[in-house]
Amino acid sequence: MSDTRNQRSNHVTVDRRMVESRTASFTSRSIKNETKLAGHHMAVSMTDLTTLEGKDTAGKVRSLCCKAITPGGGSPLPPNAKPLPPVAAVCVYPELVEVARESLGDSGVKVASVATAFPSGQYPLSVRLDDVVRAVEAGADEIDMVISRGAFLAGRYGQVADEIREIKQACGSAHLKIILETGELETLDNVRRASDLAIEAASSVPGCGTLEDGEVFIKTSTGKVSPAATMPVVLVMLEAIREAWLSSGIRIGMKPAGGIKTAKQALHYLVMVNETLDESWLTPDLFRFGASSLLDDIVRQYAKQHGGSYLAPWDVPKA
Repeated sequence: MSDTRNQRSNHVTVDRRMVESRTASFTSRSIKNETKLAGHHMAVSMTDLTTLEGKDTAGKVRSLCCKAITPGGGSPLPPNAKPLPPVAAVCVYPELVEVARESLGDSGVKVASVATAFPSGQYPLSVRLDDVVRAVEAGADEIDMVISRGAFLAGRYGQVADEIREIKQACGSAHLKIILETGELETLDNVRRASDLAIEAASSVPGCGTLEDGEVFIKTSTGKVSPAATMPVVLVMLEAIREAWLSSGIRIGMKPAGGIKTAKQALHYLVMVNETLDESWLTPDLFRFGASSLLDDIVRQYAKQHGGSYLAPWDVPKA
């Protein structure tokens, strides 16, 4: 088991009042219409469309993949509206990875798969590792894992770090998103500790060499726990990414997931990323939204901004 003394002694204490003040400032920026349009295009290209329900079927995944390739397809957008770009990825359970892989073809949209006994993580490590291997063999480009929150909250930081390293190795060439499930971590101090631990563990996998940009992401939530992504939580995680970048040159990706439902909210997050890191993080390689309902609102806003009307919910086809 890894020694955790350094992780404890180097722990960063978070000033909640300062974090809340800073995040509030990101929502007060005045954004011109042209910049909003560019931001909406950017947000679409950064979205991971997700279906993670027990009733998921191959047909539902195929429909979601069509929506991922042509967002806004089938909606009555104004004729002067530039087509929206494909989304970044479609995220499904391991059993449906092959369906997504076949449906997406050479579109450039990635196949992501949750694994490691998502969403609880409460299975033996051998089962969780097998879950990852099977998803990668089926064609997953990205793996979204969950950390052992029980072990983390019990102070078994070395166990959590070791599990992240083993899962990273099991991913092979697939990129890894490490879900902290921040709604269960209880404090911003714990969010920062878990972010630092995840970044350090994933960056120290034996034989993996130097991490490429976005080879590892840290992610807020499974979407199954409330609260999910909040601006204070995401800012704390971005600060951990920033410090890793400044100290080592490693560029870790960020994925807020759950709770981001409107185009306006997405722009607030993009402002926060730009001002906390820099504009080089404003790419699907380094920033993602895990928010499927967000795409529908962007399509509706997009129609309005091009001189049309704000589309009704039924004007945007569901997957």
